[in-house]
Amino acid sequence: MDIKPEDLEANGYVLMEKLEHMELIPFVRMYMGKWTRSSIIYTICNVFVFGATGYFLIHFYKEGAYTMEDGLIHLFYGFAIAFLLLPVHEFIHVLAYKSQGAKHTSYDANLKMFYFLAVADKFVASKKEFQMVALAPIVVISSVLLVTLFFTDPDWTMTVLGVLLVHTAFCSGDFGMLSYFDFHKDKDIVTYDDKAGRVTYFYGK
Repeated sequence: MDIKPEDLEANGYVLMEKLEHMELIPFVRMYMGKWTRSSIIYTICNVFVFGATGYFLIHFYKEGAYTMEDGLIHLFYGFAIAFLLLPVHEFIHVLAYKSQGAKHTSYDANLKMFYFLAVADKFVASKKEFQMVALAPIVVISSVLLVTLFFTDPDWTMTVLGVLLVHTAFCSGDFGMLSYFDFHKDKDIVTYDDKAGRVTYFYGK
């Protein structure tokens, strides 16, 4: 949006939420627990990927493509690779922020609390702009993984599915933030990050 944070109140916006990044996980859990479009879509995605992973694990085992031990080993390879994709996930967020007009982007992380996020300092994002940012990693990475499935043998199919399963789970923060917008769909919600204060603000009108 072409508006500065200090001009929000003059344009009729009021502060609705001040989210300290240290409180990100409880915030996400709370809004993922709400009955919103984003929380429902996220649940469906997880159920679908989990079901597909379980189906193919058993299907290939029964077909004699691998032993159950080999299938599980390759599945766990996928789990490990998904962790290595975390920087890629956040980089895609940053690219999406830049595509929406953000000039000052960076990253924040807390390994102890296990959260990672892309930050667009003082960039006020509308709901539509934030949706683009939030959904970019799951759309890009999941699309690449699904296409890859057409070129893998059963062992590596399980690896790809393992990556997809864990990466989808890692997207809970993105969908939790979107769920906040959905929960307040009766208002025009905007948001921006304060990098120095490690805070995200939500304003609405």
